[in-house]
Amino acid sequence: MSDIITLKALCEELKIDPREARERLRAAVSDAKANPELAKARKPRTPWQWVKGSKALESAKSVISQ
Repeated sequence: MSDIITLKALCEELKIDPREARERLRAAVSDAKANPELAKARKPRTPWQWVKGSKALESAKSVISQ
């Protein structure tokens, strides 16, 4: 089974508030042309989580750390 990285774990790693991170992620997902991997990985009404080592996780990290 693949490792799953949750938003909570990502926020602890990057030392950022989860509320602010969710706001940034929502804005990024709404612009699918700028963030195609992140938009493809997002499923509505599910927790923010990514597979370890995926392109979507790297996109999420860059969006959150901006």
